[in-house]
Amino acid sequence: MDPRIEKIFKLPRYQRALLLVLLIALIGAGFYFLVYSAQLEEVARLEREQETLTRRLEENRRIARNLDQVRAEYESLQQQLAKALIELPNEKEIPTLLTNISNLAREQGLEILLFKPMGEINRGFYAEVPVDIRLVGSYHDVAMFFHNVGQLPRIVNISNLSMESARREGGSSLLRVDCRATTFRFVENPPESKGG
Repeated sequence: MDPRIEKIFKLPRYQRALLLVLLIALIGAGFYFLVYSAQLEEVARLEREQETLTRRLEENRRIARNLDQVRAEYESLQQQLAKALIELPNEKEIPTLLTNISNLAREQGLEILLFKPMGEINRGFYAEVPVDIRLVGSYHDVAMFFHNVGQLPRIVNISNLSMESARREGGSSLLRVDCRATTFRFVENPPESKGG
């Protein structure tokens, strides 16, 4: 047998017991630091992951319970969007809308002296399309024109309204009306806002 091992066997019993306890403690510490603590960290990580997944599962179950309601809200929002898009034409429909406004004035018997589209003003998801208008006609014809513009399916605002007597014709006074008709169009991809 190896002389070093024989030396250990010749030690008194309490020293051999102490040596055995020390050896077991070293093996235990090595096991704890090399194997068990890494496993504890892995268990803690898996428990955190399980909690996260459990919360996500509960949220998904809550959504699934309300799925019919969410679908109904989605359909309602889609209908509202379709209605809003009718009121906010896209760029291709603006010339037609402006022609309709011009035709309304002519149908009402108004003389169009000025019909000048101005530069478009971008407001994010929509753009204002102003048109300066100068008309001549009777008060009643002007009022009916404004009423008919208000009945259009598209949004058209009349602003900067000024009226003055233009001339007398056939016993009635004709008014010269200056105003700005502003319609709006939907901007599909609004520009990104600058500066955060």
